[in-house]
Amino acid sequence: MTDVPAVAIVGMSGRFPGARDLGEFWRNLREGVCSIADFTEEELLADGVDAAELRGPGYVAAKGFLAGADRFEHELFGFNATEAAALDPQHRLLLETAWSALEDAGYDPRRAPGRTGVYVGGGPTEHSVAAQVDRGLRSRLGPMHVRVFTDREFLAGWLSYRLDLTGPSLTVQTGCSTSLTTVHVAVQALLAGECDLALAGGASIDSPYKRGYVYEPGGIHSPDGRCRPFDEKAAGMVGGDGVGLVVLRRLEDAVEDGDPIYAVVRGTAATNDGMARVGFTAPGVDGQTAAIVEAWAAAGLEPSEAQFLEAHGTGTDLGDRIEVSAAAAAFAGAGRCGIGSVKSNVGHLNAAAGIAGLIKATLMLHHRTMVPTVNVTRPGLDTAPFHLLTETMDWPRPATGSRLAGVSSLGIGGTNVHVVLEESPEPSRSLETTSETPRVLPLSARTENQLATAAERLAAALRAPGAPPLADVAHTLTHGRAAMNVRAYVLATTHEEAATALETLASRPSGGSALGEAWVAGQDVVWPATAGRRVRLPGHPFAGPAHGALTLTTAPQTVEEPAGDDDLATAVTELFLTTLALESSDDLTKTYFAVGGDSLTAVFLVSELRDRFGKDLPIELFLGELTLEQLIARALGDEEDDLLGDLLDELER
Repeated sequence: MTDVPAVAIVGMSGRFPGARDLGEFWRNLREGVCSIADFTEEELLADGVDAAELRGPGYVAAKGFLAGADRFEHELFGFNATEAAALDPQHRLLLETAWSALEDAGYDPRRAPGRTGVYVGGGPTEHSVAAQVDRGLRSRLGPMHVRVFTDREFLAGWLSYRLDLTGPSLTVQTGCSTSLTTVHVAVQALLAGECDLALAGGASIDSPYKRGYVYEPGGIHSPDGRCRPFDEKAAGMVGGDGVGLVVLRRLEDAVEDGDPIYAVVRGTAATNDGMARVGFTAPGVDGQTAAIVEAWAAAGLEPSEAQFLEAHGTGTDLGDRIEVSAAAAAFAGAGRCGIGSVKSNVGHLNAAAGIAGLIKATLMLHHRTMVPTVNVTRPGLDTAPFHLLTETMDWPRPATGSRLAGVSSLGIGGTNVHVVLEESPEPSRSLETTSETPRVLPLSARTENQLATAAERLAAALRAPGAPPLADVAHTLTHGRAAMNVRAYVLATTHEEAATALETLASRPSGGSALGEAWVAGQDVVWPATAGRRVRLPGHPFAGPAHGALTLTTAPQTVEEPAGDDDLATAVTELFLTTLALESSDDLTKTYFAVGGDSLTAVFLVSELRDRFGKDLPIELFLGELTLEQLIARALGDEEDDLLGDLLDELER
């Protein structure tokens, strides 16, 4: 290691094609799995693909498909069902991924350190484009709501708002290099003292539905739905969807606190090709070389010390040759250096491509294992010092120094980013390895099924080889998890005792801990300070419903104007019920804020009442103690009170 200030990766979370979590992602990488999906005609038609298009010449029915990308546990983040359906899938998945990443680092997502920065980015989505022309959605929510729910400009803002993170909050956009650029910006912010913890990464969900693409000869896409970086048959890229985030801390802070560390970010750099390329969308050599050289210089290391390079590697013949040429100039003098590209496994994830590559390289360092680039028939790489990895192998520690890797990401527009990774330092020993002291292990979830799943996963983790000391497990569960309404606890002295109790949690063991009983009763428990460390444990098992996504084939919706008094009362009542996503008219007896209203929604309701119905309702009334019934009555006018009552009676019947 060098004396240059560095940053530790202390937590990660991601969902990629063929992988619901990073455990599955690593297994796929290790086993050389290509997770690009091939779709049947029936699947594509069912998901709205035009029959003429998919049966036309050049249509390739393949994509790095992210299953369940339209699911979202909206209630956990304070959204109602209407808002969740409007929220862009990228926003939804980033919220859940941020929650999981913080838990992976051992932090309560609702109580992360106040100076936590957020640095994220995303790609263009079909949902966002369709939302701008969906008259029904704009009528229900208003133009301002539609924009803040769908525009990628607000990706960082939603994370900071819903997780109450008060550090810098930046949405970054540099094309395909977006998510690795967020890591560069976050690292600089940490080293400058702008924040003490940072979330960095990105998402790209073009559409949560099954889609292919039209191959055009001479274009950038693959003719057969497979991506072959650095292979003689490399002929183009395949698109894909995914999301990934890392949690970063200054290395000295992470080591001092005994945090679990995946890998160390030793240096980063970002450059642009300027005009030194044949066109705006074309890559340049000099800018890529400069990014690599500058990143390794920032790390206080030489590129020749690297043993692996995770390349941008799109599988386009020209792009790959330019990238290898640029990297070879930077890595001149190195011994044999492995090279690979995760795009062969999951496709090109657009704005999330860089974070996918970073997470892959980090997992390789963490597991001390090199993994292959897949779909390779005959490596077309003969540029020293690189050799294309085509099989899984141990990653031996060099005779001098440590395991080191570089990660590159390149964006249309010329922004090049490179990150230098080093294996994690030897972990500090737990403050307590054995103890006869019983430990309280509290669990909570939003539903009984989720609680059972959480208990099952924790039991498996406690039985796994290398399970952390029980004192550290207790510390992480008491201080690194959010308190939810459905609760349980176990009291145990050993791992086996705890795992057995967790597997029989349905009997809800009671007694033995006053704090545990208070916890189960739903009280706000202040857990005593303990000597344990944060450790990596299974997190919240998300189980949200499918909220779908808007598509450009969705028929435009129209708004009907009420014709008479009965229609007016019905329409105004329906406006409140729909806008606030109320399931029953019983909720109309509650106040506006009691049902989840906010200031922007109040502004929208006032404008809708005025513009659609010619009714003026002072916005100040929403701030008081009037029920929704009373607000509607005021909007209709005093003479409408009886009509509203009759309407509610009718709804009840």
